Amino acid sequence: MGVEEKLPSGILLTSVEKLAGYARKSSVWPATFGLACCAIELISTGGPRHDLARFGMERASNTPRQADLMIVAGRVSQKMAPVLRQIYDQMADPKWVISMGVCASSGGMFNNYAIVQGVDHIVPVDIYLPGCPPRPEMLLDAIVKLHDKILNMKLGVNREREVTELEQARLRRLPLAADLAGIQSRAGVGGPTVAGTPALGSPTVSAQNLGFPASGPPEPARADARSPETGAAGE
Repeated sequence: MGVEEKLPSGILLTSVEKLAGYARKSSVWPATFGLACCAIELISTGGPRHDLARFGMERASNTPRQADLMIVAGRVSQKMAPVLRQIYDQMADPKWVISMGVCASSGGMFNNYAIVQGVDHIVPVDIYLPGCPPRPEMLLDAIVKLHDKILNMKLGVNREREVTELEQARLRRLPLAADLAGIQSRAGVGGPTVAGTPALGSPTVSAQNLGFPASGPPEPARADARSPETGAAGE
């Protein structure tokens, strides 16, 4: 039983964006681009246990001109970076990228000169998938989130407006915790107001919390002070 049999009068109203998004998300073809151990998890996702074919994505393209999704599975070396970019440029538009694993997302444990510290230095990334390596269930969850993103993608002028709004939202993001703590220390206990959100002040540390009496910590003895016994012996 299809959706057409559930319509009350056989007419379905929708928008071009929704129709195009539904068609795009239902026909995503990934490109074969396994680089390291995460590729084994990517291969197992296409097996009968996890059944990647339920999304219509069982066809892995051996040519980039017939693919619109690049799943970067594994670490990216400096020698592989230009090849990866060339394959991405040859893919059909619109195209998307999933960074699979911590090595592809940030370099992972390979913090050296030979590995690119994040594939987003080479190509734009839509979904970051953590893990070392991530399980096939995690990859399926990332694919579902990508489908939702494709389904709600704007077109034409609406797309340009959405990109502008997202850029402005990134510029209005709160600073890091360390920067915010420094701003609070300079502004006082109450803290400043950043992007319309009042920041919480740091708790006041009292003398009782440090184990000292209410008068405060004891004063250190002076260097020239002598005990009565020392004074008597000297005399």
